[in-house]
Amino acid sequence: MSPTLISDLIQIGLYLVLLTALAVPLGLYMAKVFTGEIALLGAVERAVLAPAGVPRKHEQHWTAYALSLLAFNAAGFVVLYLVLRFQDLLPLNPQGFDGVAPHLAFNTALSFVTNTNWQSYGGETTLSNLSQMAGLTTQNCVAAASGMAAAAAVARGLASRQARAIGSFWTDLVRAILYVLLPASILLALVLVWLGVPQTLDASATATTLEGAQQTIALGPVASQIAIKQLGTNGGGFFNVNSAHPFENPSALSNLLEMLAILVVPAAFCVTFGRMVGDRRQGRALFAAMGVMLVVAIAILYGAEQIGNPLQAGVVEAGAGSMEGKEVRFGVVGSALWAALTTAASNGSVNAMHDSLTPIGGLVAMLQMQLGEVVFGGVGVGLTGMLLFVILTVFLAGLMVGRTPEYLGKKIEAREVKLAALTLLIMPIGVLVLAALAVATGDAQTSIQDAGPHGLSELLYAYSSATGNNGSAFAGFNANVPWHDTWLGLAMLLGRFGTIVPILAIAGSLAGKRTTPESAGTFPTHGPLFVGLLIATILIVGALTFLPVLALGPIAEQVSILAGQTF
Repeated sequence: MSPTLISDLIQIGLYLVLLTALAVPLGLYMAKVFTGEIALLGAVERAVLAPAGVPRKHEQHWTAYALSLLAFNAAGFVVLYLVLRFQDLLPLNPQGFDGVAPHLAFNTALSFVTNTNWQSYGGETTLSNLSQMAGLTTQNCVAAASGMAAAAAVARGLASRQARAIGSFWTDLVRAILYVLLPASILLALVLVWLGVPQTLDASATATTLEGAQQTIALGPVASQIAIKQLGTNGGGFFNVNSAHPFENPSALSNLLEMLAILVVPAAFCVTFGRMVGDRRQGRALFAAMGVMLVVAIAILYGAEQIGNPLQAGVVEAGAGSMEGKEVRFGVVGSALWAALTTAASNGSVNAMHDSLTPIGGLVAMLQMQLGEVVFGGVGVGLTGMLLFVILTVFLAGLMVGRTPEYLGKKIEAREVKLAALTLLIMPIGVLVLAALAVATGDAQTSIQDAGPHGLSELLYAYSSATGNNGSAFAGFNANVPWHDTWLGLAMLLGRFGTIVPILAIAGSLAGKRTTPESAGTFPTHGPLFVGLLIATILIVGALTFLPVLALGPIAEQVSILAGQTF
């Protein structure tokens, strides 16, 4: 085993150990937050909720909870859209940027409200400081908090016994911000400033190069946005090249801290779930399923990038891996690990150009999104997405043993299975249907940079990213045209709320059911057998849905490369 490989494996192993060590205490803490056991800032909670007319002990039926969530995010969309459209008339615009075009403002507002953070623009050349702070950074926080609130409500619904309510959206929202996202973001932002990330209202700085020329370097309130973009699995960069920019990610230490920030809250939600439903084994089972899939994804993606492109075998030094589109500061392992994490977590930030990934590396990143962002996924919504597959898995297990399926002592009946199955159709609709419409229109096809299978991969990746609420992209794809800005925006909307509302309906349905005592015929949902069956269900559903089109994109590209064919 080469020294490089040993070093790389140590880095990956260190990351996984640190992630687990941080996720467990954070998960237990968040469980206490959402159950009301921690109320150190109770006076602040009341000061925020009381003027809005929310009683101290406020409980909502799932329909009221869902309507509150939708109304809050709709208001956020309107406010952000107006800020972007009229940023030229608003203060804190030292660059003098014009208002954002209608189709781009529509896309960007939906992107940040849905926790996708897809960017069809370059931040430092398009948005004012006010738009970055009051618009994007604010939505990074409240959109993430909305997903956390939904996960807390689902856990509460599964733990309830013949209850009509699943909690209060407004209370969960405030607690997620006040006790988790805000303090963690402040702490991480201060560390990033210490590591060299700018935090200023100045638009730019002027530097003299070694050749004597003058260079203008864009600045702004960067650290605060980077902190919440990672912790909230948002991913939208202050700069166009995102976390490959030295002002967003200046060193190997910042790279490690930001990678930990990407997954720590989603991973912690497994622990939170186990604690809230009163059976920590259930949380450990979900963590194990997600962890196994993540490790396999990291291994394949890292292996593909380390092997590199065989067509460059005579050009690239043996063992150096594929460094095209990667930062030398992070190398193959730092870039491949980040790519696997960001597409597992619906984060979408990048520290390398995903368009330059090998076909197999790009396939892994794309497939993780197409599976529904359930390998930890976004804050809160990754857990709820995984629970849809849990329902499908216990249904299949029930068929195998000839019993009515149960989960946490609740009967899984036709209503829950139908809602889960219908929700799982959202990804193929957003990816396959909308991408097919784009291929069928000449205007949309002009956004594809490359010919052959890679061009198809660019399009598939874009609509997978939007529907999965990820936000990363193959850089060769030009999305800033009215067609894609509009349809990608609608894909984001479908992927976000088309999943949250049905899972809240399932939680509301299960909350009203009585608990059935375990018996000899009860299928355990916390052991290795269930974990294996859950992983198999996820992969089979993903393969049946997306394997045919993937065969035309990255798989065909890999076969072509091995045959020495280029396009």
